[in-house]
Amino acid sequence: MAYRAPLPEFRFLFDHVVGLARVTAVERFAQADGDTVEAILTGAGRLCEEALAPLQRSGDLHPARLENGVVRTSPRFADGYRAVAGGGWVSTSAAPEFGGMGLPLTVTTAVNDMMSAACLALQLNPLMTQGQIEALEHHASEEIKALYLPKLISGEWCGTMNLTEPQAGSDVGALRSKAEPNGDGTYSVTGQKIFISWGDNDFTANVCHLVLARLPGAVPGTKGISLFMVPKLIPDKDGNPGVANSLKVVSLEHKVGLHGSPTAVMQYDGATGWLVGPEHGGMAAMFTMMNNARLGVGVQGVGSAEAAYQLALEFALERRQGRVPVEGGTGTILDHADIRRMLMTMKAELFAARAIALATAVAIDMGNATGDANWQARAALLTPIAKAYGTETGIAVSDLGVQVHGGMGYIEETGAAQYFRDARVTAIYEGTNGIQAMDLVARKMMDGGEAAGRLLDEVQAGAEAARDTLPELAQAVRTAAQTLRETTEWLVGQQMNDRFAGAVPFLRGFARVLGAHFHLRAAQAEPGGARQALARFHILRLLPEHAGYCTHARAGAEGLYTLSAQEMAS
Repeated sequence: MAYRAPLPEFRFLFDHVVGLARVTAVERFAQADGDTVEAILTGAGRLCEEALAPLQRSGDLHPARLENGVVRTSPRFADGYRAVAGGGWVSTSAAPEFGGMGLPLTVTTAVNDMMSAACLALQLNPLMTQGQIEALEHHASEEIKALYLPKLISGEWCGTMNLTEPQAGSDVGALRSKAEPNGDGTYSVTGQKIFISWGDNDFTANVCHLVLARLPGAVPGTKGISLFMVPKLIPDKDGNPGVANSLKVVSLEHKVGLHGSPTAVMQYDGATGWLVGPEHGGMAAMFTMMNNARLGVGVQGVGSAEAAYQLALEFALERRQGRVPVEGGTGTILDHADIRRMLMTMKAELFAARAIALATAVAIDMGNATGDANWQARAALLTPIAKAYGTETGIAVSDLGVQVHGGMGYIEETGAAQYFRDARVTAIYEGTNGIQAMDLVARKMMDGGEAAGRLLDEVQAGAEAARDTLPELAQAVRTAAQTLRETTEWLVGQQMNDRFAGAVPFLRGFARVLGAHFHLRAAQAEPGGARQALARFHILRLLPEHAGYCTHARAGAEGLYTLSAQEMAS
């Protein structure tokens, strides 16, 4: 299948659904006018179709490998990366003073969406670098910024994130890596890190690792963690890669998917590092990178869904099987009701997840550009929803893609299964989706649900505006938003474990309502056409699931503990 960049979809979403015009009206992003955004979308789409999509299959069939301590990447991945870096696509939102374009994150999110669809395994490399760039912009010293940011932004160097250790996964505070001061402003970093995406490669001049470790005497837990820049090659006095640092790739993981992306076990043996941010301030700095990556990973799910949908639709338009049940159809399996159900579900979920991701990016851009607390609160609220729903959409849509293919979907040569295998990890890394949901009902509800309430006010106002033109759809969205509001109010009054027990269904219910809101907005922008038909499908067939999610969210924790460990095993 030849991937087709969905440029018309981004234009429609920008203009009619998520409101990019609000972002570009702010002075900080005034340069991102219509012509500029169009040029960016067109250029990125061409890159993805011509340079990245042809690498998707070869990366799966010829995984990255470790030879005598050197990581050898998949065939032609170096060419693909050079096309990304050479076009300035590593980070279009980075600060212009260091060589970035300074474009809104909303535009970069669309670029990442297309790159993820074209070749997810390779796109993960610049995504990690983007997060590192943002962390350094906010927390690093001027010296570190001046040395590292231009090289990272240009793509000459790339970046990684080193949190996880064998005994410290989601519980980052349990890490044991240590950093000893050298007395010259540098530190000796020692420890082992696992699950390091793109821990090394053979096409960038340097690999820059952000590593969490403890200084001597640091308190236990996350409050005692500091962050260090530990490059593969120590820069010389001119800022060029110099001598090798005391670190190595111990091994590469053999994974279910993302075979073209080397996931490394990293060993640091007194490696030279530089402090990023204040002592014991590592988690604050790393969270900047993680929050950037969480939206990015959500968009990886959306991109995977797009590619899986395109492949499934192409197959359905070619495959002939059984008696055609409708007259005047295509004569293919697309005419069968259940195939239609699956493909329309895929398309409806894809639109909703993409809209939520772009709306999250708009909120981040507005919060950063204006300093407005309400925009910042909305960005914080939406980020775990965008990550979890985007990745679950990638998994669910690619799973349906296999089903549309039938037996051929289980045959690797069609490529359908790869999208599912590659997307599956997105619900796990950068904070599992369960942790995203727990964050939503805990930290993001510390305001008593005010940010959620403001967002639901907007959803209900949108439904009210559609009451005359789309009364049935508007009423369904209005009722769902009220149910979600009541569930939110119930949650904020509960003990934390009762919130956690219903966190995942609550997040899914929230995503269902937001997706319906954006579908309704799309239907209003193009009344009577395909947008309205898709909105009708989503709102009348998928939105009702929100009620079950909300019921589950309000069930509390007690019922989860009624079986003992022994009874669970019997």
